[in-house]
Amino acid sequence: MRDDSHDPPAATRPPTYDIKTIKKELSPNFPWYFIGLAVVILLCFQQVGFSLTELIRGLPDMAGFIVHALPPDFTRLDQFLLSILQTVEISVAGTFLAILLAIPVGIGASSNFSPHPVIYWACRTLLNFTRSVSEMIVALIFVTAVGLGPFSGVMALAIHSAGMLGKFYAEAIENVGTGEIEAIKATGATTGQVLRFAVWPQVLPELTTVILYRWEVNIRSATVLGMVGAGGIGFDLITSIRLFQYQETSAIIFLTLLTVAIIDQINSRIRAKII
Repeated sequence: MRDDSHDPPAATRPPTYDIKTIKKELSPNFPWYFIGLAVVILLCFQQVGFSLTELIRGLPDMAGFIVHALPPDFTRLDQFLLSILQTVEISVAGTFLAILLAIPVGIGASSNFSPHPVIYWACRTLLNFTRSVSEMIVALIFVTAVGLGPFSGVMALAIHSAGMLGKFYAEAIENVGTGEIEAIKATGATTGQVLRFAVWPQVLPELTTVILYRWEVNIRSATVLGMVGAGGIGFDLITSIRLFQYQETSAIIFLTLLTVAIIDQINSRIRAKII
């Protein structure tokens, strides 16, 4: 006699699929889509000159670089730590400005809260533009306009990040359940009150996650921006490479990785407390 006492209830059992069911659910053109995608991928690899042979040939040079980069040289540790601190400051300031810029633009770019179609179109266009322009290009523009220094890095991160955060805000607001919104509107609440009491509580966990993620990305981006004169540890990194001080290069890379790991732990704790 079969013992069903340990079987999960039917409602909680994962769905099972057989080959016939899967074939019915797939589009009849699926094989052609798959073949077309494979052809595009192969053409891309061919056009960029991807070659495993060249990669294998370059392994001795990479090994040589690693040998020359070890052990790390921490002679200028004080200077490196100050530069790391400036990189973190750039990422924090840039992310905070991005949040402030993204909130009004994100609301204007949401179809259910935008006050006018023209404003909706303008905000959507602005978000697309700021996302499409790399932080490096924005940093070069600001370096040319205001000179070298961390201010250029802050503005570059703020503008590019605002585009990404604003788009996420708009989509999160559009996905909010209409039940709570209609219930609060029925009480005569203003748009601001609807956003505060109906929208904000629903989108806060998602917004927190994406903001913390964006901060992590901005720390890495701030490191690269330093290479074009926008402040931070990137300037020390590119200088050590140009002067063939590879042991200093490895020290800077190690400190950067350590910083990112610490920031990741901080973000995890913040996320656990808020969400």
